[in-house]
Amino acid sequence: MGLVQEIDYGTPASTYEKQVTLTVDGFTVTVPEGTSIMRASMEAGIAIPKLCATDMVDAFGSCRLCLVEIDGRNGTPSSCTTPVAPGMVVHTQTGRLKDIRRGVMELYISDHPLDCLTCAANGDCELQTQAGVVGLRDVRYGYEGDNHVFKKNDGAENFKWMAKDESNPYFTYDPSKCIVCSRCVRACEEVQGTFALTIEGRGFESRVSPGMHQLFIDSECVSCGACVQACPTATLSEKSVIKIGQPEHSVVTTCAYCGVGCSFKAEMRGDELVRMVPYKEGKANRGHSCVKGRFAYGYSTHKERILNPMIREKVTDPWREVSWEEALTHTANEFRRIQYQYGRTSIGGITSSRCTNEETYLVQKLIRQGFRNNNVDTCARVCHSPTGYGLGQTFGTSAGTQDFDSIEQTDVVMIIGANPTDAHPVFASRMKKRLRKGARLIVLDPRRTDIVRSAHIEAQHHLPLRPGTNVAVVTALAHVIVTEGLFDEAFIRERCDWDEFQDWASFVALPENSPEVVGQLANVDPEAIRSAARLFATGGNGAIYYGLGVTEHSQGSTTVIAIANLAMATGNIGRPGVGVNPLRGQNNVQGSCDMGSFPHELPGYRHVSGDAVRDIYESLWGVKLDDEPGLRIPNMLDAAVDGSFKGLYMQGEDILQSDPDTKHVAAGLAAMECVVVHDLFLNETANYAHVFLPGSSFLEKDGTFTNAERRINRVRKVMAPKNGLADWEVTQKLAQAMGLAWNYRHPSEIMDEIARTTPSFAKVSYDYLEKMGSVQWPCNEQAPEGTPIMHTSGFVRGKGKFIRTEYVATDERTGPRFPLLLTTGRILSQYNVGVQTRRTDNVMWHSEDRLEIHPHDAENRGLRDGDWVRLTSRSGETTLRALITDKVSPGVVYTTFHHPDTQANVITTDFSDWATNCPEYKVTAVQVGASNGPSEWQRDYDEQARNSRRIATLEAAE
Repeated sequence: MGLVQEIDYGTPASTYEKQVTLTVDGFTVTVPEGTSIMRASMEAGIAIPKLCATDMVDAFGSCRLCLVEIDGRNGTPSSCTTPVAPGMVVHTQTGRLKDIRRGVMELYISDHPLDCLTCAANGDCELQTQAGVVGLRDVRYGYEGDNHVFKKNDGAENFKWMAKDESNPYFTYDPSKCIVCSRCVRACEEVQGTFALTIEGRGFESRVSPGMHQLFIDSECVSCGACVQACPTATLSEKSVIKIGQPEHSVVTTCAYCGVGCSFKAEMRGDELVRMVPYKEGKANRGHSCVKGRFAYGYSTHKERILNPMIREKVTDPWREVSWEEALTHTANEFRRIQYQYGRTSIGGITSSRCTNEETYLVQKLIRQGFRNNNVDTCARVCHSPTGYGLGQTFGTSAGTQDFDSIEQTDVVMIIGANPTDAHPVFASRMKKRLRKGARLIVLDPRRTDIVRSAHIEAQHHLPLRPGTNVAVVTALAHVIVTEGLFDEAFIRERCDWDEFQDWASFVALPENSPEVVGQLANVDPEAIRSAARLFATGGNGAIYYGLGVTEHSQGSTTVIAIANLAMATGNIGRPGVGVNPLRGQNNVQGSCDMGSFPHELPGYRHVSGDAVRDIYESLWGVKLDDEPGLRIPNMLDAAVDGSFKGLYMQGEDILQSDPDTKHVAAGLAAMECVVVHDLFLNETANYAHVFLPGSSFLEKDGTFTNAERRINRVRKVMAPKNGLADWEVTQKLAQAMGLAWNYRHPSEIMDEIARTTPSFAKVSYDYLEKMGSVQWPCNEQAPEGTPIMHTSGFVRGKGKFIRTEYVATDERTGPRFPLLLTTGRILSQYNVGVQTRRTDNVMWHSEDRLEIHPHDAENRGLRDGDWVRLTSRSGETTLRALITDKVSPGVVYTTFHHPDTQANVITTDFSDWATNCPEYKVTAVQVGASNGPSEWQRDYDEQARNSRRIATLEAAE
């Protein structure tokens, strides 16, 4: 099998179109103008020795190993910093160059430990490799005198020696092995954009330093792993490699965290995962990673993972381990009993945005073919369902318009209700790189997120709008663009309905939509609104990126429509560098929507009422499909409380922690007679489950994920499922237990069925993905290589549709009892409800949810940083510790929802988006006061959860 090898060309590829031809060691090579000699040589198959050069960062020219000779030029220039020229004749192996390289290598080795046989990088050390390449056979200088290698020098303390820094849970820093090549520093700056590392000292005193001579854990390092990946020695080493040893084979797969969809090489020793290394050929991440994808995979082998099916009669009973056959037969019998007793629509299912497209497709197929109803929904209901509605209405398709590469041609970035540095960090790094090159930034967010002001970046405009006023502020931006004549008339006349534009323009031009009126409503400076609108309309290519701060509102769909209006009005659709880009939260939330997980849509966003669409599936599946939309998740819970919905199959979701108004969710689950949870762990929803089916991790299955840019990426099995079955196999066996004649032998066959029935996936197959690497839907005969940019020559719906976006204030209001507004979000080290990341060392950075509160509001309540506070709303109350910060505005508080002992969603209300029922997580009226312990609800919840997680076999063993 072997390791997947990637060529390191030494310097980044040139983007110039003009070609240059030169000769390297007698071989002719043609490359783009601006290419370095080092890269041109590598493309000719000639590897020039190097230590400080790597193609992930710009050329540096410090190691002096890559020297070459050029006919007609004096000296020995470094090949990494010297660009090619027409007719250039280069020599890489002359006697003079060999002598220089050996001399340079001698100096490196004279201040480097010679513990190669016991070093963690043995077999994967570029210093070791290059010493062999240059023919180093002895070192004349010895270790006498100054060095960084030994703790003591001639019996005295050696103050140039530094102890190994093991503070980071995932990697070590051994200064004695550092050759000061600066690759780690440059990777932190150029690739990640954090600027956490520097070179301290001068000359022989130089060494890498996190921050101001800090430990890694105390510095600004975000543990993305770029420095570890860049390091050519064992100076920065993964602790997993130190513990297990060097990997011997690898498999390319896709990360199972956020919607960026990073490609990784899962490097293995036998069936043990040694490390995850970002794959340079991955078109979503281009060789970069974040702390979650790079390091936080330990949950897959965590001791709390459940590997055997379990059942119980009542949720107060202990769990009883059973065989797969018994669990699936019991589940099928219970679902049949419930439907016989309560009717065909009394059961349903929830698909997972963490599972593959193929697995999601099978769950919705089970519900439609097996349950014979459309009671299927997905977590997108509570995150990006307004994206589907809003973009579908305006553009004609329910997805973002661009690929991630598009950011490299953007001139003005507008971020609305998104925190990409925490929630989508790999894409945020690309965005920051573009901003450092001169693109300008507008941020609409109640909080001052990190991207508003960070290393070498500062937003031109930050509009800290009051939560719940998104529609008003975006419409005010449009007011300025229309009333000042900044709209793109030619684009609108060609691509949109001009009469609809005029109607919309007359609406946004009304005085009540002016920045002066809206600014007072939203607590934003009217002049800031005007300046931001002018910059977006006149600053060149304008791209809008938005997140859950847009969609999770009572007017979420309206805001998405307002964003689409803004993009169309300024002509920022249909080419690189522009577009409307929803930053999807989970790894396959786009795919779960694509696969027909909504109760009103079949795969490919085709309404269930369409006779022609139903005919496709009825002829294939051999059943009559319901032409009426089924129940959404909130409707299922309401119906359960009312007594008409009694059974639920839930794959890879945790609605008790993730959905709003936790008490209502608990009441709905408690009212059901058969709740089936299919997951890796006994999550919070499993407290109310009657059947638990153990799931498989992304490392244990084949399939595909579709990321936020519509990119379909392969997921490849790197180890056997620890529970015995991949998730698609579990769903198939349940379908068979219910009498369906399913017989898929591999997920590729499921994708073939998807392609046969879904026009936007028509050309997608595993063989095609192996050939292409990945593709972006639509991928069919009209777009055989996929569609990186949507709506290039016209909108999917024909003409772009402008729609009025009237601001309607939420029913959730502040008042004397609840004077503050709570909004929620994520943090970098944790993911979603924390089921995965809480079972990794990421808890070192975020071990609890904290309540961010402005110093003014804290002082008025007598609160100090770290105090326990009681957070109360009309729905419930919880306690957590305060974090006093001016990142939030006065009157606004903020918390995350990663930890179940806090259960932030016990606070949130049942208000939701008017079009899609997406919950209004981002606006909850609350009060904050001092607390001396957990709330009564927290104590009751903790007791119920501990009682519900008892497993009879384990109790007997004890």
